[in-house]
Amino acid sequence: MSLLADLTAGAVHDAETRAESEPLAQVERRALAQTPARDVLAALAPADRVKIIAEVKRASPSRGDLASIPDPALQASLYQRGGASAISVLTEGRRFKGSLADLEAVKAGVDLPVLRKDFLATRYQVIEARAAGADFVLLIVAALDQPTLVELHTLALELGMGVLVEAHSAEEVQRAVDVGAAIIGVNARDLTTFELDRDLFGRVADSIPSSAIKVAESAVLVPADVAHYRSAGADVVLVGEALVTGDPVATLHTFLGDTS
Repeated sequence: MSLLADLTAGAVHDAETRAESEPLAQVERRALAQTPARDVLAALAPADRVKIIAEVKRASPSRGDLASIPDPALQASLYQRGGASAISVLTEGRRFKGSLADLEAVKAGVDLPVLRKDFLATRYQVIEARAAGADFVLLIVAALDQPTLVELHTLALELGMGVLVEAHSAEEVQRAVDVGAAIIGVNARDLTTFELDRDLFGRVADSIPSSAIKVAESAVLVPADVAHYRSAGADVVLVGEALVTGDPVATLHTFLGDTS
């Protein structure tokens, strides 16, 4: 089993465990009672400079522990102060040490759109994302067959959320295009092997329609990395590790200033 498959299976199992104490119908009621999702398309719309999705991330399978982040809402508020356009919250608990409670805290602490970043493969997971306040969700093409990708993408839109559809090849970009994705991300990290290819975004960017928001993900540690993605056509860059291991406000100012 690949690491991506293992992470997805674990996330689904943990959701099934939560469903034993909170059935789908109850989660649906909470989701429908939420205030409307914030407009992620407006927040990430192409502009004259790159935009950044700043990530609340405690750990990863490739890097281990990164930061304890005892107060995720405070971390996110620093991202907002630094100029981030949206906040990503890793809610996977086994390898990334996140939770839906982190997402709820962040949503209450900032005015920016909040992404649930996790390994989503079921309707329950998408609906509980909205119930927790997520404004958009991540769907990973490599983790889903096409009918499931279509189903979950449609469900998220019906719930009023945006969707960041993540690809790792031109073929996967085409699958994202086929579901009508308005936000398409290209992850430099192969989630089956966790190897990095910093130039992947540039090779597949032309496969993404001009009507879609182009997001570059992973391999961002210094301003030159942001500039590299911007020059390759990225509208948005998702940054995690560099922001949790240093001064997030100063780092964001530097990243944004060097790519204006």
